[in-house]
Amino acid sequence: MARTKIDYGIDLGTTNSALARMEMGEPTIKKTDTLKDTMPSCVGFNKKKSVLAGDPALNVFRSDVLRASRTNSDENNFFIEFKRTMGTDKTFPSANMGRNYSSEQLSAEILKKFRTLVTDEDFRAVIITIPAKFTANQTDATMRAAKLAGFEYCELLQEPIAAAMAYGLDVANKNGRWLVFDMGGGTFDVALMRVEEGIIKVEDTEGDNYLGGKNIDLAVVDEIMLPLLAEGYAIDSFLGHSDKKAHLVKALKNWAEPAKIQLSFAESSDILSDADDFPDDDEGVEIELDLKLTREMLYPVERPIFQKSIDICKDLLKRNGLTGNDVDSLILVGGPTYSLNLRQMLREQVTNKVDTRIDPMTAVARGASLYASTINVPESMASKQADLAKIQLEVRHESTTVETSELVTIKIAASSASAPDGMQVEFERGDKAWSSGRLTIGDLGDVIDVQLEEGRANFFIINLYDQSGNRLQCEPDEFTILQGTKLGSATLPYNFGIEVSDADSGKLVFLALPGLEKNRSYPATGVQSGLRTQRAAGPGVGEILIPLYQGNDDADKTRAIYSEHVYDAVIKGDDLKSFLPVDSPLELTVNVVKDSVIRMKAFFPTLDDTVTIDVETENVQTAHSAEWLGEEIGKAKRALKVLTEYGEHSDPTEVEKLCQSITEIETSLDQAPSDYDRRMQVRNNLRDILRKVDRIEDSAEWPATKEKLEETLNDLEDYLSRHRESLNPAVVERAEAALRQFSEQVPIVIRAQDNRLAKQLTEEIDGTGFALSDALYGVQLYIKILRDYDEEFEIHDWSDRNRARLLINQGLGMAANSPTRDGMRGLLREIFSLLPESDQPTDHVKASLN
Repeated sequence: MARTKIDYGIDLGTTNSALARMEMGEPTIKKTDTLKDTMPSCVGFNKKKSVLAGDPALNVFRSDVLRASRTNSDENNFFIEFKRTMGTDKTFPSANMGRNYSSEQLSAEILKKFRTLVTDEDFRAVIITIPAKFTANQTDATMRAAKLAGFEYCELLQEPIAAAMAYGLDVANKNGRWLVFDMGGGTFDVALMRVEEGIIKVEDTEGDNYLGGKNIDLAVVDEIMLPLLAEGYAIDSFLGHSDKKAHLVKALKNWAEPAKIQLSFAESSDILSDADDFPDDDEGVEIELDLKLTREMLYPVERPIFQKSIDICKDLLKRNGLTGNDVDSLILVGGPTYSLNLRQMLREQVTNKVDTRIDPMTAVARGASLYASTINVPESMASKQADLAKIQLEVRHESTTVETSELVTIKIAASSASAPDGMQVEFERGDKAWSSGRLTIGDLGDVIDVQLEEGRANFFIINLYDQSGNRLQCEPDEFTILQGTKLGSATLPYNFGIEVSDADSGKLVFLALPGLEKNRSYPATGVQSGLRTQRAAGPGVGEILIPLYQGNDDADKTRAIYSEHVYDAVIKGDDLKSFLPVDSPLELTVNVVKDSVIRMKAFFPTLDDTVTIDVETENVQTAHSAEWLGEEIGKAKRALKVLTEYGEHSDPTEVEKLCQSITEIETSLDQAPSDYDRRMQVRNNLRDILRKVDRIEDSAEWPATKEKLEETLNDLEDYLSRHRESLNPAVVERAEAALRQFSEQVPIVIRAQDNRLAKQLTEEIDGTGFALSDALYGVQLYIKILRDYDEEFEIHDWSDRNRARLLINQGLGMAANSPTRDGMRGLLREIFSLLPESDQPTDHVKASLN
């Protein structure tokens, strides 16, 4: 049968995937080759170079990870959870195939497997679901996977929206707000839906592409299984060796995941291994698992992970001015939502209107197929698949409606040259409760008003007859209209923006493009005028760079590097019709047509010239090294320390939460520094923290800077007043002159609210104060500084801790034995050099020691 609608939907999941097809008006899950509704997202390559996918691959994978834990072997041929690294540079080396695979190449094998499960037709058009928070390059990677799998046409649909389609078809209440809580094996999304008379519109989305059931599995291993093993076995060599620990963790996850699933339905789960499943411990004793995991033991382990998802929900509601009381239904999607612990937490913290009516495991695939039944197969594909031995019809109608009847037009297609005259057509609803009766098709076709059953997919059979009443074969011979549910346009999951230099701070910040804000419907257009070129360019010389980013709600005016880079649009000098000087005006237009289809236009008024750029979204994300991430975490901690010094000017509660978050991601990194997925998760979480730090700095920096400037000036005036008689008259004269100058400058800087000048002036005043203390106390001042560093040694992030300790001890020794002024000054200068720049004294203080 040649389909006129796509009809097929695939939920391409991290842990499990599912395929659904519209059959006689019903979204029907296609069983796997092991007769399951879902298929494990596992792919592997055996020694015969055959590709395995689904359950057969997962069985071998589990055996392989046990073997790897025994032999400490890094040879891999079977892979799971690769969806979490879609759109990244992560590769999976297969020893049997002698090559590396990307995440999209492995995903393509899952999609190919689904195509083999359909034996009655060759489907090459499909709807594939993606997390709501997939970035442009992750989206593009999914489209590449579909192409590699042999699909000629593919559209993407956000997973929460697909679930809402499945839910909305069956639910009686077609009005209100729905909150779709979608936690899968590897990703988490929450979507706020506004439903009016069955028309579903996405109001807002949020999520975390590295939060899901996998996090719970690893937490069970790290916090329950490994500590229990350490009590009964000598496993220090495993815990102290990153590779050996990684192999052991993968092996233990084989038991952690099914035990976690069982605890969604039972109070306890026995974890038992077979002989020879694990290697011997450090003392030669064979490691065996004989554990009882209870729901009570699991709760404190999974609670922080569930809490993070719930906090995301609450933040989403808050920024939309809502609470859980405003939600009419909270719809659960994904395997982890079977957890009774999670459901109770949702009832307590979000809303008691938790709806469990749809199957969390198949809702997304079913919703995708429902959506697919509303999308036409491209004309080029339909014409290739047409069986010209059958009479070709043109049938036009609305695919979704909230009305109880719908007009359907039908005519004989021009390609059906052999169609007999006087043909009659009858539309018969699938439930046999309504029929149009036989109607003669005129030369120009006909319009038939079909009656719809409310709240369901209405399936109609097309019966075609000749003048003698003989049944004729035709294409299409059926159609479906969804009644009661209609999906609004898809929306942008992120703000689109560009990187620009902030005039005040000099930071390279994210500038959101008006018109391309998050939740705008596709297609969307953003226009930004008032831009200036940073370089000169023209035929044969120079180029202009416009970096395009995707950012969260809080990204605007924060550093662009904390958002997701999409593409660097480069306008070469040869693209311009004449020379363009630096600082020339530029107007930028960015049009987001749909997922992965982005176009830019740069208009230069000086030249009256427009350059058009097709944006490529094939860039891949990179997981930085654990060492680099550790350094960035250190920088974030120092930035948070500065925020604590802002006092009441920054929200202490918010700063404390960020400090706690930094500690958590540092612990997460320490647990598995070699795990690519873990590093990506740390990178994303670190970006979220740093954006919030930027935001707090922007709001608190000027009040705190102004206060510090005024306090420093008052301190200098007070110090000079108290110690004037003890100081050399020449020193007093110079200090009073400086004080008069500072007193004139401070009000001017405050009126201008210039952060940069205020900080410079504070440093100058502070330097003058230090010089007075130096003149008054000399060596005793240096000794006090040394003792302060000795007492607070552990809180400083020394570049060379051993050297810093040695120098401080050396200075304390000098202090006890007639220290010289020059000797102590030289020692302090070297100690200062071992501190991070943010912790070092000001240049004016350091200059006074020269």
